[in-house]
Amino acid sequence: MNVAKWLFLGVLAVPLAEVAVFIAVAAAFGFFLAVGLQVLATLGGIMLLRHAGGNHIARVRMAMNEGVNQGSFAALQADGTGGLILLAGILLVIPGFITDIVGLLLLLVPLWRAINHKLGRAAPPVRADGVVDLEPEQWHRVDDPALPGRRADEVER
Repeated sequence: MNVAKWLFLGVLAVPLAEVAVFIAVAAAFGFFLAVGLQVLATLGGIMLLRHAGGNHIARVRMAMNEGVNQGSFAALQADGTGGLILLAGILLVIPGFITDIVGLLLLLVPLWRAINHKLGRAAPPVRADGVVDLEPEQWHRVDDPALPGRRADEVER
């Protein structure tokens, strides 16, 4: 089987699995509690998308506009955590316990990064504008091979 068939079967299997898990949760805890959990997860996803999603979409638009002008998507690449939060919010809005669990697991990644940062074991922090602040010993200058006639110390005009 090729990849397209597996992908198609996977897309068909997710709703069936979601219905089976919902029936199992409803049988174990009650129908109204299962529906209530779904409503809470959807509301949480909506709140997450409103809070973090709007900022991330604005940063993506800015990076796309700058990328068209400069050919660089560095700001977009530096904002991986925002993308995870956006994807987690989308998964929480989709009804189903499987997508909710995956969305919550995706939210754990930024949480662990924040905890590691507080403990001093994290990667360099990324500012809101997408700039990564590195210590002097953590970086070195790399000349751009696309500009062979320019010196490294020349200022762009």
